Amino acid sequence: MLQCLSFLLIALKEPLDLHWLHKVLLSVSLVIVMLGIAVVSLCWTAEWEAVRLLLQATAPFLHLAAVVALTMISWLVFQRYHRAQRSGHLIIGALWTVTVMVFISPLFIYSPCISYMLPPKPALVAHRGAPMLAPENTMMSFRRSVACHVTAFETDVQLSKDMVPFLMHDSGKGFLHRTTNVDAVFPNRTYNSSSDITWEELQMLNAGDWFVKTDPFWSVSLLSEQEKTVARNQTVTSLSELLELSKERNISLIFDLKYDRHGNCNDIAKVIQKSVCLCVLFWFFLQIWWLHEGHRECVKKYYPGFHQVYPDQKTLRNDNGSWLNMKYSTLSAEEISDLRSRNVKVNLWVVNEPWLFSLLWCSGVSSVTTNSCHILKDMSQPDWHLTPHVYKIIWITADLVSLLLMFIFFLLQR
Repeated sequence: MLQCLSFLLIALKEPLDLHWLHKVLLSVSLVIVMLGIAVVSLCWTAEWEAVRLLLQATAPFLHLAAVVALTMISWLVFQRYHRAQRSGHLIIGALWTVTVMVFISPLFIYSPCISYMLPPKPALVAHRGAPMLAPENTMMSFRRSVACHVTAFETDVQLSKDMVPFLMHDSGKGFLHRTTNVDAVFPNRTYNSSSDITWEELQMLNAGDWFVKTDPFWSVSLLSEQEKTVARNQTVTSLSELLELSKERNISLIFDLKYDRHGNCNDIAKVIQKSVCLCVLFWFFLQIWWLHEGHRECVKKYYPGFHQVYPDQKTLRNDNGSWLNMKYSTLSAEEISDLRSRNVKVNLWVVNEPWLFSLLWCSGVSSVTTNSCHILKDMSQPDWHLTPHVYKIIWITADLVSLLLMFIFFLLQR
């Protein structure tokens, strides 16, 4: 607002009466904003989708902040108006135009957290376990996520050379380099896919030391020395190991199949089916969420007990599905509400920040996939939730107080 006021006075050929330091700070702030927009546009274009959500989460507070800032700046505007040699009416006209726009802006504000009813808290899905507290896709990681009362484990499954399903997110050339010590154990070999290595060789790799060394989420400091020692000694996890933990804790499993050239979904599905059959003996029913699109028809035919989870609304409608799994920024609150009315469960990924979780909670999502289950589990309510009636009172009161202060400032400057 100060920057715009400065440009207006320059355009009207009015003296700014600003200290050189003020001019420097205003110019630097403008450059920082422009650089920030340029960097996001060039490096994280897809994240502009999150701006809509961020505005929904902050719009009521941005309005109040704008009212406060406008009230403070009005002191300077009225001072300039009374001292102006010319164009005083343009200065005061610009102020009142902006004031009206700010005062009525809540008419155009929409946020799902301004509502009469608050939906139930979304369930938590552990994204590769609890990767902020333990190396991803290891048994330590999944065990840590159990304490968060997660409803499902999310992971990535690949097939080894000898057709053993194991957990690993990275795929393709060098897929073992980030999360294992494969270069130290097999220094003269290259791995372009999971079919280049056997399960016996995978068991020789360390899958946890990288986590302590690189600290990918800046969270290793939260671990005790004993926990760090356990993390350093994690190995590559097989699908069967995770299924055993799922049965033991009665937690569902959702996975993405990293399809390999010789891979067959039946090899994985048979392992799961065999494990699920064991659950019946103990009156458990293990829910498998099948996400992979490549073999959906095959799985539906031979393993009808698996829950089919769809990656987009078109496929969901065509298949008459009831479970949707999408990125957090791809659905609006209106779309989520419509899906809920049709009894479609919505899981959104990957949600780590409390403000975003709060917004999706207000929107009514069924569950979220998260890296930070240890943070979100402790939230008993969203960061904020207001009824439209209460927000209207806050909005009108703030505008009236601002208008009164502006009138006082005008008289004092006069």
